[in-house]
Amino acid sequence: MNIQQEDDTKKGAFYIEQDAKRIAEMTYVYAGEQKIIIDHTEVDASLKGQGVGYKLVEEAVAFARERALKILPLCPFAAAVFKKKADDYNDIKA
Repeated sequence: MNIQQEDDTKKGAFYIEQDAKRIAEMTYVYAGEQKIIIDHTEVDASLKGQGVGYKLVEEAVAFARERALKILPLCPFAAAVFKKKADDYNDIKA
């Protein structure tokens, strides 16, 4: 499973494509220079139970850590992951 990223310095997404169609996506927007807001996560039903949503959040966390950014998880799914993994993600939560 290959997670790709697009980022135009204002907004971006982590996503998985299959047959030229996005079957999983997590989008974010920049809030200043030090923070991103995860605003949406969607995973196709064909991927249910494979932990794809978690993997998208993990990619965002790695991205934020590499760039010394904070994350504000407004998307309900991302917020739930941050709550569940609070000890692991506390350093980057805005």
